[in-house]
Parts: sequence; C-alpha cells; structure tokens
Amino acid sequence: MAASKAVMSRVRAARTSKRGDKSSPASGHNFMERLPSEILIKILSYLDASTLFTISYVNKLFNHLASDNALWNKIYVKKFCKSKKRKPRCVDDLLKKMAPVKEQQQAVGYWKWLFFKTVVACDMDMCKRHLDRISRHTGLPSRTERVLRNLRITWELTVTYKSGTYEQISTLQLHGVWRIALSCPGLKQPSRRSLMAMLDMQTLNEGAKVIGQDKLVELKLLHPGIVIGIWRGQCSVAFFIFTLHFHKLVERSIHGSSESSPYVEPIVNPPFDDIDPEYGLHGYQLHIVLHNTVCEFMSGSFSQLFCRRSQICDGHVPLTAISKTNLSQHTPLRGDMTLPWKCEALQGTVENCCIISLTLLDEFRNPFWCISSPVSVKFQKTSISYDYDGEHYLIHHQDSDGQVKMKLVWMKEQKQFVLVSLVVYVSIGKVNKYFIREY
Repeated sequence: MAASKAVMSRVRAARTSKRGDKSSPASGHNFMERLPSEILIKILSYLDASTLFTISYVNKLFNHLASDNALWNKIYVKKFCKSKKRKPRCVDDLLKKMAPVKEQQQAVGYWKWLFFKTVVACDMDMCKRHLDRISRHTGLPSRTERVLRNLRITWELTVTYKSGTYEQISTLQLHGVWRIALSCPGLKQPSRRSLMAMLDMQTLNEGAKVIGQDKLVELKLLHPGIVIGIWRGQCSVAFFIFTLHFHKLVERSIHGSSESSPYVEPIVNPPFDDIDPEYGLHGYQLHIVLHNTVCEFMSGSFSQLFCRRSQICDGHVPLTAISKTNLSQHTPLRGDMTLPWKCEALQGTVENCCIISLTLLDEFRNPFWCISSPVSVKFQKTSISYDYDGEHYLIHHQDSDGQVKMKLVWMKEQKQFVLVSLVVYVSIGKVNKYFIREY
C-alpha cells in the first residue's frame, strides 16, 4: 500500500502542476508523455486492484495502461489461483472456453474483465448459499439482510421533473446498485445498476391519497410502497419513502437491466390437485409486522388459514387470522403508531401512520402474496364494542391482488392499541390463476 500511495501522490502532483503553471516546461502531462510505457507499466505493477482501477480514471493514457493484460493477469493469479479461495464452477467453465485464445490475441482489458467477472461470480456463489436457508416462520430466506450488506447493495431514486414543484415531476426510477468489493477512494467503484421500478407520475397522481400529516409535511401514498412528503402550503417535495419487501429483494436489486426492464420472477406453478375441491382455499400461512423506520409495534404468524367456498364474496377469498369474537386472539401493540421522517436539517413525526409488511404463504410454504407499504390508522366513529371501552381505528390496505383490514381499539388507561381483528382478502382472480382453478 505504501507504493500505491506514492504513485497516487505523484499522479495528483502531476495533475496539479498541469492545472497550475501552464508555462512550466516540465508539466505533468509532458512528463508522462516522455516516460516510456514500459516504465509506467512497471510502476503500475506495484499497485493492487483497487488502486489500479482508480488510477484508470486519470486520463486516456492511464486508462489504457491500467488495463494491461499482464498487470491484471498477475492480480488474478495471486487472488484466485494461488490462494485457497474457491472459484465458482461457472468461472472454471469460462476459463476452459477461453483457454485456446493466445495471450497476444487477447484484447486489452481481457484479464481486467475476467478479474471482475470472477469477483462477481464469487459474490453470487456466496449469495446463493446464504439465500438457501429459509425461515420456517416467514417462508423467506433468513439471511437476506446479511446478503444485502455483504454485496454492498444500495438503492438510488432518480426523479425527472421540469421544475421543483410536485406537479412538475414526470417519472420516478428506482435502481438497485451492486458495488463490487474494492476499497476504492471516492465514488469510482465498479458497480452494476438494476432497474426495480419505473413509474409515471401522472398515472400515480390519479390514485394518490393522503395517509397522514403533521405541522410541516403531508404524506401522500402514490402507489403501494411509495410515499411522497410534500411541504404544507408550498406544494414542493420534501422527501420520498420507498418500502421494499424482502421477497426476492436480492434478485430484484441485481438481476434487472440497467435501463429497460426490471427483474421478472420465474413463474413456477404449484402441483395441480384433481381430488381436493377446496384446493387453493386452505393451508395458508400469514406472517405480518407493523413497524416504522425505527421500531416494531407488532409481529405475528398465523397458520392453517382457510376459506370455504360459501364464504367467497365480492371477488375475494377472506382469510381470518384474528377474529373479533375470539378474545384470546386479540393482541396488544407496543408503542404509539407513528411514522418518523427526516429531511436535511428538519425532522418530524406523523401520528396514526405506520408500515405494514405482510407475507402470505400457500400450502406448500411458497410466497403467495407479499406487501410492504405505509398505511394510515383511521378513526372509526360508528364502531361499537361491548368488550372494550375505547376509540376504534382501522388499518386498510388495498391493491390489485387483495386487501388487508385490521381493526384496533385504543385503550386510554393502558395507553396502547389492541388488535381485535385481522382479515386478509385475496383476489379470487389471483387464486384461480395461481392454482389453475375456477372458483
């Protein structure tokens, strides 16, 4: 690393000299041009992969020299051939295909490309091993969060607008950004962008609804999982909130194309049952969490949820997890239902607002319906209960696949909410398509 720092210091000094004294006969640019490429490559041979990649951004000359096959072949052999680190099978297959290519026929940058290709393959190999461990409670990979951190995945929101006002926004694009493990200074780090969502604001505004507000901002739900915070009285954007469900989040963040289309989950039809007439109406398992960006209010798992044919109503299959008449199922919630926000130097808290994360599994324990979206907690004037003396509230989420209705009672003396009813309504069209039925 001492050699790397010395070279980087000389490059910075040369660039400073070039910008500063134009009359100097020994400017950095002329100095580099006079040095033979063999000497420059010899100097670069002391650099590690991170520094060599970073230095390629200095100018065209260094970009060409820093892609030299001999330099990257040495780095590749040291990291993957002489070390005990196992290469994935896909990389071994790639090397066999490239074996007949003579060294002098390999294009400049071939070994650089192969090095990063192998690093990516090793990361993916690790990723697959960790994602194979499924939680028996949620039916999802239990180490998704660890994999996201190990792969250094971040998310970037691109807002296209004509001016700074809310009405002038035209499109929203959400990308997952996967950065390769190199300790490069600054932002010059090899990465891959995966388009996760591209949304038209005009379409989103047609169905937007207010879910909460405080003295500074008003929250509008544009789409399940997408909230925009608007400064009250100014009609300008304060912030955006995207909530992402863990289901296939790693795949969605790295496997989509960079510009055209997001990742599409492979369609796998469950086995068809010709005997059971209630196939598709029973054996569901529900895992649900109410939370905000700081804490968790409630978490619960419910198994063996079912619906009889006679209970199908208004195009939905109701699955009751908590019955209003069964007091033993009623669940106290922890803390106040609030959604904190922060924007630059300002911050606040919107009351009666939270995030619902729901995972519904089919009878084969495969994810059937997944939700992660901010919701409002609305006061219900007409609700009456002989079991509880308190104000009644409703959490209602709805999208094209179904609805979720949660009824709560605010216990003033205990200063807490009690969840007294939880029913999931799945679209009959979704059930018929998934199980190849005609209910």
